[in-house]
Amino acid sequence: MAVEESLLVFKKSFETHRHLISRRKATHSQGWKNQSSITEFILLGFSRNPRTNWILFFLFLFLYLFTVLGNGVIVTLIRVDARLHTPMYFFLSILSLLDLSYATTTVPQMLIHLVSKSKTISYVGCVVQMYIFLTLGITETWIFAAMAYDRYVAICYPLHYRVKMSQTLCVPLAVSSALCGLTCALVYTVFAMNLPYCGPNEINHFFCEIPAVLKLACADTSLNDQVDFILGFILLLIPLSLILASYVRIFTAILKIGSTQGRIKAFSTCASHITVVTMFCIPCMVMYMRPGSEASPEDDKKLALFYNVISAFLNPIIYSLRNKDVKRAFFKLVGMSAGTQ
Repeated sequence: MAVEESLLVFKKSFETHRHLISRRKATHSQGWKNQSSITEFILLGFSRNPRTNWILFFLFLFLYLFTVLGNGVIVTLIRVDARLHTPMYFFLSILSLLDLSYATTTVPQMLIHLVSKSKTISYVGCVVQMYIFLTLGITETWIFAAMAYDRYVAICYPLHYRVKMSQTLCVPLAVSSALCGLTCALVYTVFAMNLPYCGPNEINHFFCEIPAVLKLACADTSLNDQVDFILGFILLLIPLSLILASYVRIFTAILKIGSTQGRIKAFSTCASHITVVTMFCIPCMVMYMRPGSEASPEDDKKLALFYNVISAFLNPIIYSLRNKDVKRAFFKLVGMSAGTQ
């Protein structure tokens, strides 16, 4: 009897253990299924009011068309006017191309979502948009640093400017900026999209930006916050430190210029760059270097609009209004076009 009772207890224990294993496998399978079930995201955008969305549509359409036109004109002028074939305008043309591409990555889709009922983006489309957006943004921060170094050499070493800022230096600076953007954006994107996304799938933003997407993750995102902070330090604070160091030397050199007119002229060549860097980098720092728990969706949208749309819209205006060479090249091109008609 004792042996039979022992066998019965063992059999019941075995059946219970097998039942628990089956339940765990089913739960794990269901969890995996939930994680892979999201094939698209819904971008909530700015408002659910159709009238408000139409107003925003025409506003952003104007900003986008002017951004494309303004940056396109600057790239064209630098391309066709031989007097603009200098390191300063080489970097400016790259900046204009980046701004144009930066806005094109997000704004056309935002315009469609403002006036359509469907506001979805596929999972793959979200990953691609995130990667391209980050690549362009990171590249732009390092191009700003290269432009600051160019101004430093031009003002502090004017007689050696052509030698120091030769094509053999400018092209590697631009290429290394792009490689940094491609590599670091890949790290950002892989860390973000490697998390499980079980639902809901509504992103409270107008495009797939990392802080907004991470809020949908079904796992702890503290590691992602740490990675974002470290990369933000490398990709924002280091370029800004280089820019600041360049301008400390520049302002020191400007103060040594004897004539007031000379100081004003030297400072005016830097004012546009300082303005553009401030408009772009400060909102980016706030977005990517603060803890995710402190982020407000509405504040995030405003910040993203500023460094994604407004900055790209204002850059051509800032550089053209304060730059006699660009204005001269524009009027020359317009005059040539009018003369050929």
